[in-house]
Amino acid sequence: MLIIDCHGHYTTAPDAHTKFRDAQVAKTKDSSLPDPQRPHISDDEIRESVEKNQLRLQRERGYDLTLFSPRASAMGHHIGDEKTSIAWTVACNDLIKRVVDLFPDNFVGVCQLPQSPGVSLENSIRELERCVNELGFVGCNLNPDPSGGHWNSPPLTDKYWYPFYEKMVELDVPAMIHVSASCNPNFHATGAHYINADTTAFMQFIQGDLFKDFPTLRFIIPHGGGAVPYHWGRYRGLADMLKRPPLKEHVMKNVFFDTCVYHQPGIDLLVNVIDIDNILFGSEMIGAVRGIDPETGHYFDDTKRYIDKLAISDEDKRRIYELNARRVYPRLDKILKARGL
Repeated sequence: MLIIDCHGHYTTAPDAHTKFRDAQVAKTKDSSLPDPQRPHISDDEIRESVEKNQLRLQRERGYDLTLFSPRASAMGHHIGDEKTSIAWTVACNDLIKRVVDLFPDNFVGVCQLPQSPGVSLENSIRELERCVNELGFVGCNLNPDPSGGHWNSPPLTDKYWYPFYEKMVELDVPAMIHVSASCNPNFHATGAHYINADTTAFMQFIQGDLFKDFPTLRFIIPHGGGAVPYHWGRYRGLADMLKRPPLKEHVMKNVFFDTCVYHQPGIDLLVNVIDIDNILFGSEMIGAVRGIDPETGHYFDDTKRYIDKLAISDEDKRRIYELNARRVYPRLDKILKARGL
C-alpha cells in the first residue's frame, strides 16, 4: 500500500523566491521601480529547503508520495494585475517542476493558476495546458475567490468557469478548490477564509447543475470539506428543500474531501459521515497548523496517525491512502503504473 498525500505545498521555498515576490508586490505600489527579475536558485538550495522539511517529515511519518503545489497562501491573485499574476505563477510552477525533477520518487506536481479578479480564464487555461502537457503535472489548484476575501467572482457553477472546466475534462485532471490569502480583515486566512471557501464551494455545487454539464469533472474540497461533514444533515436537507437530487448522485460522484483535519474526533466524524470512496489522504504538512498538539504530544498535521487509529478495514484504509487518489488523479495513476507501482 502506498501512502499518497494529496495536499502538499512548497511552504519552504528558498528565500530568493520570496524576495522576487516581495519585489513584485513593491512594484505594484510604486510603478517607477524596475521590473523584478526571476532569481537564480541553485539545485542545492532547493534540496536543502526540501530535505530538511517535507522530505524529512515524509520519512518520519511514513508517507510515500506528495502531490506538491506552490504555497496556497502566497498565490495572491488579488495582488497587482494579470501580468503580475502570470509572472508569479510561472515562476512558482517552474520551481515545483524542479522539486519534482530532483525528487521524482517523492513528489508529483500540481499547479497554481494565474487567476486575477475580473479577467477571463484564457491564461489559466494556457498555464494548465503547459503544466500538464509540458511539465507532467497531474492537477491544479483553483481559487474560487481571486479577490482575496471579497467574493466578487461568479459562483463555481457559473458559465464564466466553463471554458476552464472544458480544458480540465479534455486533460482529465481534477482541481483542488483552494483560496489564497485574505485581504479582508473580517476573515483570518486559514482559520476562516479557507474553511468558508470549502463550505461555500460545496453549497454552490448543490445549488447548480454543473455535473449534468460536466459528468466527469472532479474537485477535491480540502480541509476535510470545511464545515460540510459536520453539518451533513443541513446540506442534505437544503438539497431536498431546493428540489435538488440526493447529494450522493447530485454532487458526490464528482466531489472529494481530503483528511486535513487536525484531531481524531474530526477524522472519526469525516469517515462516519462521508463515503470512504470520497475521502483522499492529505496532510498539508508545514502548512496552516504547524505546532505540536499539547494533548497528544504529536504534530497536529501528522494526519496519518488519525487514519491509522480508525476502526475501519485495511482495505478501506488503502482506499483512503492510495486507491482513491489514483482514481481521482488518473495521470498520477499512469505515472505510478509506469514505475511498476
